[in-house]
Amino acid sequence: MRRLVGLAGAAFLTTALFTAPAAAAAPAPAPFAAQQEAGALPPMGWNSWNKFGCNINEELIRETADAIVASGLRDAGYQYVNIDDCWAEQNRNAEGKFEPNHERFPSGIKALADYVHAKGLKLGIYTSAGTQTCAKTMPGALDHEDVDAQTFADWGVDYSTGAGGRQLSTEPSGAVTCTGQNEPALCGASGETAAFTANDAYARV
Repeated sequence: MRRLVGLAGAAFLTTALFTAPAAAAAPAPAPFAAQQEAGALPPMGWNSWNKFGCNINEELIRETADAIVASGLRDAGYQYVNIDDCWAEQNRNAEGKFEPNHERFPSGIKALADYVHAKGLKLGIYTSAGTQTCAKTMPGALDHEDVDAQTFADWGVDYSTGAGGRQLSTEPSGAVTCTGQNEPALCGASGETAAFTANDAYARV
């Protein structure tokens, strides 16, 4: 009888030692995990400032869009054609809105956005959080953040670069939504989340 009890106890101990523990709960996904997947590309494109500074016009932007497509860069993941500083008149119009430079962008930004979109690309544009831009050739966004964001949305701009720390975007309805904090900034348009986030606010590409 003692032998049977001993054997039963040994069997119980062996089972307890070799029974696999219950699986632990899967950890919650890290923030921005989808954007950090292997092989995911950051926003990529071209910016007018490094090469041309203020010497820009709508013909240059169209030619650049053509070159991005013809060279295969679009198919490699380059999406954005970004207009940097000096694209607007020195003063706002009577409605307090940006006025594209009459000599260099006579067709307006909306027509340029349409051209870039027809190439399968997206248009970006520069602004500043202060009273003037860095080159001091056009107004900054200070105290005009909402109207400027809506203007960009109306023009079909997809991406905005500049100094600031707020994340802004437009809804499919065209309504502008703004989140974040720190300095005022502006947003992309075209009914999708802006290309930048609170982590890389106003990414320059």
